[in-house]
Amino acid sequence: MSGEWNDNSPIYRQLKAKVVGMMLDGVLQPGDALPSVRQVAADYQLNPITVSRAYQELVDDALVEKRRGLGMYVLDGARDKLLASERERFLREEWPGLLEHINRLGLNLEQLLQASHDAGAHGESA
Repeated sequence: MSGEWNDNSPIYRQLKAKVVGMMLDGVLQPGDALPSVRQVAADYQLNPITVSRAYQELVDDALVEKRRGLGMYVLDGARDKLLASERERFLREEWPGLLEHINRLGLNLEQLLQASHDAGAHGESA
């Protein structure tokens, strides 16, 4: 997890997004413990309340559970739930703008697939 923060959104939301990314990428698996609030606060020079707020949102979203005296743990099915919601959000919020841009540029499916293939061949994610 990187400790770089921007001014575009609250730090607790950025921290939550980093943890969500780790779940989506498979870095955090079901049953894995999240780093402790104290540890994250110390490592990234954050207020523990900021870390607690990010973690609480993950609990509220039913992605992690609090185990009294033990910490926070990734729930079974968290990644699948995230994938479903992120796909839905992408299709609702990002895809329409991308599609408009693609159409404006006059790109066709063959060109897009070739560009995707070329990007993959160069070690980039498509």
